[in-house]
Amino acid sequence: MKVGIRDVARVAGVSTATVSRALGRGPVSEALREQVEAAVRTTGYRPNLSARRLRSQATQTIGLIVADIRNPFFTAVSRAVEDAAFEADMRVILCNTDEDPVREAMYLRLMEEERVTGVIFAPTLATTKALGEHKFDFPVVLIDRSGPPGAYDSVVLDNMSACATLVDHLAAKGHSRIGGLFGSTSSTAAERRAGYDAAMRMHGLSPEVRSVPPNAAAAMAEVTRWLGEKDRPQALVVSNGLILMGAVRAARALNLSLPRDLALAGFDNEPWTELAEPGFTVIEQPVAEIGAQAMRLLFERIDRPDQPVRKVVLSGALVPRGSTRAAKG
Repeated sequence: MKVGIRDVARVAGVSTATVSRALGRGPVSEALREQVEAAVRTTGYRPNLSARRLRSQATQTIGLIVADIRNPFFTAVSRAVEDAAFEADMRVILCNTDEDPVREAMYLRLMEEERVTGVIFAPTLATTKALGEHKFDFPVVLIDRSGPPGAYDSVVLDNMSACATLVDHLAAKGHSRIGGLFGSTSSTAAERRAGYDAAMRMHGLSPEVRSVPPNAAAAMAEVTRWLGEKDRPQALVVSNGLILMGAVRAARALNLSLPRDLALAGFDNEPWTELAEPGFTVIEQPVAEIGAQAMRLLFERIDRPDQPVRKVVLSGALVPRGSTRAAKG
């Protein structure tokens, strides 16, 4: 009787997809590879090399769908994913959605057409709500944004705690009118806003919140309006690096002194936040670990498709700089 790949999978106790990757030097652990090779010896399986080559060409690709490649956070995470994929002899298809659900849907269809091995995805809020109703032909790992509970593996920051840390830092410096400026398209911004609200209430302060599309131009326009009002905030917490950049541009355009006239704190420890005067207080995200953990979860989901859904929550680190010096007395 002819021995097939299903026989090897049964003896090894893994899926046929795992057998294919193990024999084709795809992304599996050494322990699983040895397990499959032992099953090959036990069954006497002889692979069809030409067919295996065709299969491996169709399945050695990872899809990476990010919200905005101009955002340095996603640039850094993309690099970490690509590095991990390269080590596993995988290719990466990188897609940028500009926080647009229509583009997200188009790229997800592309991934199905390309028969990718798996997808790492940072979805908008609108798409997140629909993800729980869709079944893909490939595993999906979410990064930066949470998905429907129990539906997809994910790697995220502890956003509530991180944003609360910024509020605590400003309150400790003597600031009381602390505004919050948050993106309008992602679960990440919503979680950071929740952390801001909770911390403001804990300090007995009144939240003052505005939302913008998560880019520098929209943030600059909104902050310019806000700072032109009579009861403008004396400090701002903002929810990503691009919004922080827009807030800085608005303050410069209004000839405000930082932090004397306005204290600023936000997210993402990019080089400009250190080098631009007076230096900007930020939460540093573990971007390399986010990308590496996402790839680990994806490979493990490929190897064990029925294992429980996992959510990895990482911590950020406060990097205090001159933009949040103590309020004037």
